[in-house]
Amino acid sequence: MRTRWYTQLAFALAAFLGVRPSREVDYRSYDERPLSSETPRTLADELVIRLSALDWLFIGYLLTLLARVAVGDRGPHGLAMGYLGLDLTIFLGILWLTRGGVIASPALSGLVYRLGALLPLLTSFFQLQYILPAASGPAVDADVYAFDLRVFGAEPSEAWDRFVSPRTTEWFSFFYYGYFYLVAVHVLPLLLFGRDSARMRRFSFGFVWLYCVGHVVYTFVPAYGPHAFLASHFHHVLQGGTWWPLVQKTVASVDGSVRTDVFPSLHTAGPSFLALFAFEHRKSGIFRWTWLPTALSATQIILATMFLRWHYAVDIFAGLLLAVSGIYVSRAALWWDSARERAGGPPVWPATPFR
Repeated sequence: MRTRWYTQLAFALAAFLGVRPSREVDYRSYDERPLSSETPRTLADELVIRLSALDWLFIGYLLTLLARVAVGDRGPHGLAMGYLGLDLTIFLGILWLTRGGVIASPALSGLVYRLGALLPLLTSFFQLQYILPAASGPAVDADVYAFDLRVFGAEPSEAWDRFVSPRTTEWFSFFYYGYFYLVAVHVLPLLLFGRDSARMRRFSFGFVWLYCVGHVVYTFVPAYGPHAFLASHFHHVLQGGTWWPLVQKTVASVDGSVRTDVFPSLHTAGPSFLALFAFEHRKSGIFRWTWLPTALSATQIILATMFLRWHYAVDIFAGLLLAVSGIYVSRAALWWDSARERAGGPPVWPATPFR
């Protein structure tokens, strides 16, 4: 009997969360004395001490996607395996050059790590049109749609069809497209100029967690979204003069028409995480002034994902849940890295020439 997608998802998430270093090193110890340089270390010891929680997250992410593609035999299977193998090789090479101390200059090593830290996530995102068909089964849009009707009583994209006009389409398209700028203004300054602080460690791990988990879950719940599955249900055409064409062009640039990447909604998870993180730190730094605009923008982006017919209602709730999980797992990552550094490990975010 075929295993249901949610059973597969539960096992995969358990495996994904279980990718962790060897327990031979007491990384949970609160002993603040660094290990003696004379203490013999095994390879497992070195990996635990040198690699941050973020490094392990990326490795676990790529290995999980590789496993999902390997057990399947669909779509561009060989191409997907090749891309993911290349991604993993490049990332391990970056870790060898930086965490392994191959690059002697601390500033250059820090620059290489920071520029390459998000590489596996960015490259795999643009490869999803090959990875998802190879790692996923048939689309489950019918099941997701039926779930929405049963639980929520209606599908938002259908219910809001009567409100579609060029003006409303442009309004929501502006915010949907603005998602990319909202992410960029939070991520790029920290990546290039941010100091290795508890705040940056939490933010980086929590934010990356969203997209690693989201991309893996796509392989278990493949769906195209209301714009494709419910196309015949809509009576009003989405159209606009500026922002809607930009949204369409952006989606088309990554073969969005063939990508089953709607559950969970990362257009919901990302902005929601940014809003929650900014609210949590609203009494300090720049977040004093940005938390409210970020929260308001997040609400409009979430509504836009349904109004523009990209996501089902359950996708939104999954995205919100994922955002909350990012806040909590980032605290666990901070705990891990603090204990690792007390054992003599390097900082999570090495310094660069930019500061």
